[in-house]
Amino acid sequence: MQKITPYLWFDNQAEEAVNFYTSCFQHGTINNTSRYPDEPMAGPTAGMEGKVLTVAFDLAGLSFVALNGGPHYKFTPAISFFVNCESKEELNSLWEKLIDGGTALMPLQTYPFSELYGWLHDKYGVCWQLNLSEGPQNIVPFLMFVGGQNGHAEEAMKLYISLFENSSVDFVAPNEAGNVQQAAFRLDGQDFMTIDGGTDHNFTFTEAISFYVNCDSQAEVDHYWHALSAVPESEQCGWLKDKFGVSWQIIPDTLIKLMGDPDPEKSRRVMEAMLQMKKIDIAGLDAAYDG
Repeated sequence: MQKITPYLWFDNQAEEAVNFYTSCFQHGTINNTSRYPDEPMAGPTAGMEGKVLTVAFDLAGLSFVALNGGPHYKFTPAISFFVNCESKEELNSLWEKLIDGGTALMPLQTYPFSELYGWLHDKYGVCWQLNLSEGPQNIVPFLMFVGGQNGHAEEAMKLYISLFENSSVDFVAPNEAGNVQQAAFRLDGQDFMTIDGGTDHNFTFTEAISFYVNCDSQAEVDHYWHALSAVPESEQCGWLKDKFGVSWQIIPDTLIKLMGDPDPEKSRRVMEAMLQMKKIDIAGLDAAYDG
């Protein structure tokens, strides 16, 4: 099972966006769809009863989740998805599909670092980097540290590697200022990339893209939570923000199991208990489930 899953926050477009992405990629599949409980809910989820909550899907071997969470957060280029394509035909076809209704941030053309490359944000605001490479198509989350976070890419990479098992740095290429021009690393065997992008950009990391960490125990939840949480006011429902501004969800698999119970009253109680939590407490979820 994939340990770390990119989580995309949409207003009310999760289904539409996932249908679009799975139609763009050759091996895109929709895995499952969850819904808000049918029973009346209070707080930020009031009025969402019975509507789509999340859609889990795969693109080129990488699992994603799309969430309908409301109009609170916007995608930025600080986190994008780097797509290595095996041929020019594959790359051009994917570019034509993703650019429809979107905007090119770097036009598709030859660059000193690539025979064919382009960077765009699609019609939903999600950013993609398409690159001609060797081997089958694959997608790598790409973190760009800009503005006040410029110069912290290597520090962040080292922190993340220290927390996850089976993690390593593949390579680091410094620029003239000594910052990261490009780096590749792995967390629990998953590929990631990062760069320091300079101080001139007017965007940063937002909750629109977070990294969902699947945990199998309270001890594991506590491990990641205490190591990553740095912005107390951003903590809610298992979400946290680290000291670099990157958002994470530290979620035990128990939560998903209990919220998926066919008894609507039990799933509603678990949902409401979760909404009152910052760090997820498995004992508290179990107590809500039991009534």
